[in-house]
Amino acid sequence: MIHSTAIIAPGAELDSTVTVGPYAVIGEHVKIGAGTSIGPHTVIEGRTEIGCDNQIFQFASIGAIPQDLKFAGEVSYLKIGDRNRIREFVTMHLGTEDGCGVTTIGDDNLFMAYSHVAHDCIVKNHVILANAATLAGHVEVDDFAILGGLSAVHQFARIGCHVMASGGSMIGQDIVPYAIVQGDRAKVVGLNLIGLKRRGFSSEALSNIKKMYKLVFRTNLKLEEAIAQLEEQFDKSAPEVATYLDFLNKSERGLAR
Repeated sequence: MIHSTAIIAPGAELDSTVTVGPYAVIGEHVKIGAGTSIGPHTVIEGRTEIGCDNQIFQFASIGAIPQDLKFAGEVSYLKIGDRNRIREFVTMHLGTEDGCGVTTIGDDNLFMAYSHVAHDCIVKNHVILANAATLAGHVEVDDFAILGGLSAVHQFARIGCHVMASGGSMIGQDIVPYAIVQGDRAKVVGLNLIGLKRRGFSSEALSNIKKMYKLVFRTNLKLEEAIAQLEEQFDKSAPEVATYLDFLNKSERGLAR
């Protein structure tokens, strides 16, 4: 299961079902769960914990120190969940002391070739980063978001669930859930209705999402005023409404509108 040319440092913990390809290098603090495959020439280092049934393709660099000049070798982590596909030349870095100390990847994500996840990012579940999509430090990406090829996200920005970012989008502010964004600097141009229908959103939920979108993006209300009207007019027990309001209330960089 481990190729004879691979280098596995003493102290590394690999489940007996892990496969490791030729010339891969795995560091002493790495932990890898059952069923995960490591491609040729992959380097996994740092305090990196990888769950089960992940596919890591050749030449990926996982768990390197952050590209942050303030990083001084402090103990920090990269934690990767289950069933992720990490393609060629993907880079994922450890967290920092100035951040939360850990970079977190959830489950069932696809990281296409050359995509990058910087220090202290949180990528949740069922996310797609297309080729060369780049997350700067401290970025949060919620469930089912898709970032097109060559897109980039500014430090501390948040990407809501079910967002679709067109290729080449330069994202400098928070992107509300369910939206489509594009451009430099990226702006919201509509709703990801096709994606929402594919994921089984009910007609009632879609109606709520459309009405909330119009209130926030098609009126001249200030954000505080829009939030107040959302809280007054919509049933906050509906999951799509609660998600939307929670995102708006926690926005610190401001919304791309």
